Amino acid sequence: MSMKSQFERAKIEYGQWGIDVEEALERLKQVPISIHCWQGDDVGGFELSKGELSGGIDVTGDYPGKATTPEELRMDLEKALSLIPGKHRVNLHAIYAETDGKVVERDQLEPGHFEKWVRWAKRHGLGLDFNPTLFSHEKAKDGLTLAHPDQAIRQFWIDHCIASRKIGEYFGKELETPCLTNIWIPDGYKDTPSDRLTPRKRLKESLDQIFAAEINEAYNLDAVESKLFGIGSESYVVGSHEFYLSYALKNDKLCLLDTGHYHPTETVSNKISAMLLFHDKLALHVSRPVRWDSDHVVTFDDELREIALEIVRNDALDRVLIGLDFFDASINRIAAWTIGTRNVIKALLFAMLIPHKQLKEWQETGDYTRRLAVLEEFKTYPLGAIWNEYCERMNVPIKEEWLKEIAIYEKEVLLQRH
Repeated sequence: MSMKSQFERAKIEYGQWGIDVEEALERLKQVPISIHCWQGDDVGGFELSKGELSGGIDVTGDYPGKATTPEELRMDLEKALSLIPGKHRVNLHAIYAETDGKVVERDQLEPGHFEKWVRWAKRHGLGLDFNPTLFSHEKAKDGLTLAHPDQAIRQFWIDHCIASRKIGEYFGKELETPCLTNIWIPDGYKDTPSDRLTPRKRLKESLDQIFAAEINEAYNLDAVESKLFGIGSESYVVGSHEFYLSYALKNDKLCLLDTGHYHPTETVSNKISAMLLFHDKLALHVSRPVRWDSDHVVTFDDELREIALEIVRNDALDRVLIGLDFFDASINRIAAWTIGTRNVIKALLFAMLIPHKQLKEWQETGDYTRRLAVLEEFKTYPLGAIWNEYCERMNVPIKEEWLKEIAIYEKEVLLQRH
């Protein structure tokens, strides 16, 4: 049976449940995923005085071909984007500034240091998102930044975050799509603290100063990101979920949920519907934790599908900003981007092809038998035929065909770098 015949047959199967496949594919085209640049160079960045990775961040593996220049990184991103269906965004960290051979401290960064990124994004029709970088720096080496007891260190990071918000505003204005500027900090203690409140008071005061700087919200959206623990902050993290959830609600900021930043028994999918009742918008960093925040490449697993189901069934595709955050140097880095991003899009498609209205009715009337039975049956409905058709329409390779292009690119480009 031809691929087109498989698609037409699958449309009939889904149609029997009142699911409009064509409408789902049109909706899917409108959903951008924010693809993190740091998978391509192992969170290295381009600072002249580059610091060792810190803040509990670690990248393992030494697969050949890591991008070492902005041009290489952008080239690799272009290759990945050519294998991923749809129009998407790219997420940058402050350490990806281009300073023309001059040492520029992070609190002195300006929009001009990202002009080449903006020109590149315009050429490719991409939006840009941004993050201040509060790790891998001498003023973050003792594990505290915005909550540091030293006011001078605190001020340095406050100024860096203000500068970052201005860069985000520049992105949004130039690219005509709002930039999500997300603040995550590594602050915490390795052992049990004797005072949990004071560092959190300092963090609150620092954030208040950062957000007091006027930025046009039409161009920049502010988000704050929590974490449960990290290497070097196993016992206490200043910016906990409860802290940032409260701060975001009170100050009208976005709360960003990273799927690796919670206890292994917690799931981000379970938080989405609760938070949508109180927040206009949410942001996600989709990763795959393996026993801790290890940022593995996203796979098409139960939690990813459940996250997609929560977004789609609650009609929140325009309220949940989806970004990625993983880094794996043990495999081809462009393949990592491709696998992870395609899986997120595939999960959204899976969620769009579920009879949500019928399932909700069965739940409300207590018919849990049919609800469970049908949910399970839909796991083996012909999603692959719909996915292949979508990829073909978007002019990207179907199934695993994209691996051939990765192999050619690796041979002709990546292996020539060393």
